[in-house]
Amino acid sequence: MDVVFSVNPLGLEGLGATLSSLIRNCNRSEELQFWFFCSEFGDKDKANINQLLEIEGFKGTVKYVDFDAKAIFGHLRSLHGDWTTYGRLLIPDYVQNDTALYLDSDLIILTDVLTLKEFDFDGAALAAVYGSPVSSALEKNFFIDKLKCAPDQAYFNAGILLLNLKKWREENVEAKWKRLAEKYPNELLSVDQTLLNAVCEGNFARLLPVYNNPWYPGSEKPVDADHSIIHFVGSPKPWDFFAKNLHKGNKVWEPFNNAAWKKEYGGITVDKIKRTWKIRRSLLKLLKAKII
Repeated sequence: MDVVFSVNPLGLEGLGATLSSLIRNCNRSEELQFWFFCSEFGDKDKANINQLLEIEGFKGTVKYVDFDAKAIFGHLRSLHGDWTTYGRLLIPDYVQNDTALYLDSDLIILTDVLTLKEFDFDGAALAAVYGSPVSSALEKNFFIDKLKCAPDQAYFNAGILLLNLKKWREENVEAKWKRLAEKYPNELLSVDQTLLNAVCEGNFARLLPVYNNPWYPGSEKPVDADHSIIHFVGSPKPWDFFAKNLHKGNKVWEPFNNAAWKKEYGGITVDKIKRTWKIRRSLLKLLKAKII
């Protein structure tokens, strides 16, 4: 089973616990092949990943794909000045098998991902957990006014995706998203998530909710968290500066934060300081709620 991540250096702190939790809860890791789509990675980062996988007893195989996110996708709307998330769209170019599981790097995986190995797509190009109608999405005006979607069209969060690559290639989904991206480069409020929802037009296979169980800042532990893929949606994350005592998910995340990984990626960096400034309002909101 191919499992894909698209990560830059700022995403590495969260990635460690995602990998550790995935491996510890997988009964047959020898059946997994990890793909790391690396934007701005150094050889040391790859060596650290290899070391972590060895410590966790990973028995599968690993492949790295270096890509320049800004060079490839810099003409499109960014996510806080970063384009790494668009790396998901490159998966069909590299993974030649019929299916692939894409995972964000802000997850705690408390279920066996191999349970998705025989998933029935029923002809859909991808599977995801239903999130909401597009009328509740951040980019609702784009979907309803410009793409003329029905307000009740289904919308998904793209942090966990099971891709039917065979169908993707048959339907030339790549050409579809490229046409939309060229036409609406500044409308992509949720970046490639917007594109993926646009090309699917609400037609996607439904994963059970436990495969993308959101935990929002300030919220209590979600239902069925202990048997699901917990997704730390929004900001701050449990590992962000000043958030470790504010985000209630930190106690769940911390046991999977390998000591060597924490030493390597838990310190202060310029990029982390910049991120803290960008999410300062979210941090202050959480702090205010805790004081009250």
